[in-house]
Amino acid sequence: MQAKINNSTLELLRGDITQQDVDAIVTAANSSLLGGGGVDGAIHRAAGPQLVEECRTLGGCATGDAKITRGYNLKAKYVIHAVGPVYRDGRHGEAEQLASAYRRSLELARAHHLSSIAFPAISTGVYGYPMEDAAKIALNTIIAFLKTHHTPNVVRVVLFDDRALQAHARVLEQIQH
Repeated sequence: MQAKINNSTLELLRGDITQQDVDAIVTAANSSLLGGGGVDGAIHRAAGPQLVEECRTLGGCATGDAKITRGYNLKAKYVIHAVGPVYRDGRHGEAEQLASAYRRSLELARAHHLSSIAFPAISTGVYGYPMEDAAKIALNTIIAFLKTHHTPNVVRVVLFDDRALQAHARVLEQIQH
């Protein structure tokens, strides 16, 4: 499923983010940036040991922020490490922190003149963010960014399973109508 926003394309697909042939892939990082479980662990394994070596030099990252490294053994030239919130109850700034993680990732992509970026569903794994709520925040943030900036040209949301893809597709359809 895809949508056109200005000159950019927003794509939703089910797949393996480590295999995406884009300028940058985003990982749902923890604040240490030293790898973890889920998508972050998969990206670190695919990128190779140089990724964690570079991450050690970055001094961590605050929740709601993002930092960029090289992609090493990945098809992507860069990895953007976005730190989403651990979901408590939705009343502790989680929505703002999640939106900020997406926005900061897009700002880094733009600052580095990247034309394509792939996101996972940040904070929806072990961090427990409800999928439908996370999808609304992610897609609204991406669309708002693309309406005011004309890059990146391709923003892909790569989802791990059908449940996540269906939730994002429902939300995108609601936003577009």
